[in-house]
Amino acid sequence: MNGLLRVALAQINTTVGDIDGNAAKIRESIARARDGGAMLVLFPELTLTGYPPEDLLLKTHFLDAAGEALDELASEVEGIVAIVGFPERANDVYNAAAVLADGKVAAVYRKVFLPNYSVFDEQRYFQSGPGGALVELNGVPLGITICEDIWEPGPPATDEALAGAQVIVNLSASPYHAGKGLEREAMLVQRARDNNAAILFCNSVGGQDELVFDGHSVAIDQDGDIVARAPQFEEALVVCSIDPGAIFAKRLQDARQRAAVRRAGPAEVPTLARVEVPPTEGEVGGEVTPVLGADEELYKALVTGVRDYVDKNGFERVVVALSGGIDSALVALVAVDALGPDRVTFVSMPSPYSSEGTRADARAIAENLGARFLELPIDPSMQAFDEILSGTFNGAEPDITEENLQARIRGNIVMALSNKFGWLVLTTGNKSEMSVGYATLYGDMAGGFAVLKDVFKGSVYRLVRWRNEREGRELVPASVLDRPPSAELRHEQRDEDSLPAYELLDAILAGYVEQDLDTDELVRQGLPREDVQRVIRLVDLAEYKRRQAPPGVRVSTKAFGRDRRLPITNRFRER
Repeated sequence: MNGLLRVALAQINTTVGDIDGNAAKIRESIARARDGGAMLVLFPELTLTGYPPEDLLLKTHFLDAAGEALDELASEVEGIVAIVGFPERANDVYNAAAVLADGKVAAVYRKVFLPNYSVFDEQRYFQSGPGGALVELNGVPLGITICEDIWEPGPPATDEALAGAQVIVNLSASPYHAGKGLEREAMLVQRARDNNAAILFCNSVGGQDELVFDGHSVAIDQDGDIVARAPQFEEALVVCSIDPGAIFAKRLQDARQRAAVRRAGPAEVPTLARVEVPPTEGEVGGEVTPVLGADEELYKALVTGVRDYVDKNGFERVVVALSGGIDSALVALVAVDALGPDRVTFVSMPSPYSSEGTRADARAIAENLGARFLELPIDPSMQAFDEILSGTFNGAEPDITEENLQARIRGNIVMALSNKFGWLVLTTGNKSEMSVGYATLYGDMAGGFAVLKDVFKGSVYRLVRWRNEREGRELVPASVLDRPPSAELRHEQRDEDSLPAYELLDAILAGYVEQDLDTDELVRQGLPREDVQRVIRLVDLAEYKRRQAPPGVRVSTKAFGRDRRLPITNRFRER
């Protein structure tokens, strides 16, 4: 049998539309992989254009630019095989993988299964490919798949394995949600065992608008053992070796595939190319990076989303309204960890209702993080608005209108700082508040990127505690964690005056927003019917607000924006 197959997983952070910049990263990774003795280097899905390109795929000049860049890359590839994701313009448009070898595009595989659920809408842009395909590398048959192709438990991967593929490669752009990495890895382990084949999975990494890609690329042997794993939320080039001889030996001992071939006949899977490259020596396996704990994983997803949204959109600095409360404290931590203290400005905007405790905590957080701090009291602006509206409001009792004015004054101030200095405003509202509309349009919702848009209140507390523990000191004072949450828009105000306790609220929202459960289903989980009905009503009424919110990092299975899509004008209510 053949010797070892030395492969590289090029987990790179691309930018949608930056074809030249992405091509430069691909070129650099190919060179590094070749220098590391790799015979094959695998890249993520649609690497050349970044994922997802969305309606850029409707522009013929965009597709042509990608094709030209691919041909240029191919002309430089010698002594190694590179499999690169790109959009292929042919009789239609395909989500494709190009096999680059010997200075040319040796073969092209077209993705079969086009996801059209959750954040995906690939059927809007692509035609499906005909089925599985093989490429032989030094006599070793490789089956090619792209992302969703391997999530399907049958073809094309099973067809490729029955046709002789000893290794199945998968180019992927698999977006993150909490726990996704281990879920995905478990699925890939099962595919390896079912097909008696090694699996090489290369995922995208980095942020793209609301999506975050976690990396976590892996190489898995025919027994389902992890032989190499790339880090999460970091670029990496992971080089490892697999043994085709061991795969062949395993198949001799396992007769399941023989029976399948006899029943169905040999799968109609074409071999698109046969390539030879210089063999390399080494030992089976590679570096296996440990998986992050749940809190660190979620925190790093937020940091990655903020960093890449800021950097890829050309912002030099961000501004955060720092109230001394728990939500703005977490946004402050994430912003500084993502960008460094020199690129973050905190602004406190106290009112007569702001306590000395929250004002002191805001100053302490800024000092602990080493970022610039501004304090701009809003008392004069509140008085000016009272005077302007006094005649019109004469005889009307003060209510939420005056409270919202305070939030909108603050929104105007942070947007003025943004306009004057070009800073991106990071908003601080969490998913619990956004769900029930406990936020002010053009006030605390005003900004460019919503860091906690998909993070429930309970998780906010948990992440702040984790970050303090990791630092070994109180970056965020204990008083922020211990103080009952309050918007401080009136005297002695507490969030729980207007909402159920957050522990209960989050449980209801997780069921209604993320799982689409109805009232009876939630009540059967032990949740109080009256609270469930009230929360559902608030969620439904707040759709118009959420539609006007800035984009934010997606970290759950169903986020507002790309995931959960409901009409604003909607009279459906449960009976």
